[in-house]
Amino acid sequence: MTDSSERSPARSPEDAEAYRKAVRAKKQRKGLVIVNTGDGKGKSTAAFGIAFRARGRGMPVAIIQFLKRDGANYGELRAARELGIEVEGAGDGWTWTSKDLDHSAELARAGWARAQELIEADAHAVILLDEFTYPMTYGWVDTTAVVDWLRDHKPEMLHLVITGRDAPAALVEFADLVTEMRLVKHPFEEQGIKAQPGIEF
Repeated sequence: MTDSSERSPARSPEDAEAYRKAVRAKKQRKGLVIVNTGDGKGKSTAAFGIAFRARGRGMPVAIIQFLKRDGANYGELRAARELGIEVEGAGDGWTWTSKDLDHSAELARAGWARAQELIEADAHAVILLDEFTYPMTYGWVDTTAVVDWLRDHKPEMLHLVITGRDAPAALVEFADLVTEMRLVKHPFEEQGIKAQPGIEF
């Protein structure tokens, strides 16, 4: 990933304020493609935050999780369903515990087909494709085909959020907003503290 400081030269406070005023004056809006990636914790958590914020504004939201099974009942999914957010699973658990990776790949491809249906229906303001980078990096779905399809079919005002490690370069290039979570410390690695309700699930 490129450091943001390499892409955007520093602005003086006066220039920054002038830029903000110019942006506000244009009143430009569009549906964003947002990617949360990196090896740090919090990619899905941040994405769910967007989903909850949008739902709080009365916007229709849908979530497809590409590694978790349909009907999973983690804390964030319980909250999402209570808020009226559509949640579907398109996986059979974490890939490193899968007994049949071919079946995992089939589920991921079916999940992408379902995502395409939801996107084309244009009935949601926000769609979250949680852990969708994994099917791309594992080669279960073709990244170039995904990006080309999104370029041609994503409704103009739909906000599409994609999470997962190792986001492919073509997806990063296509996205409007990319955040890389960087691991600094982790309670499991440093202290042997296992995953806990309300924090990890």
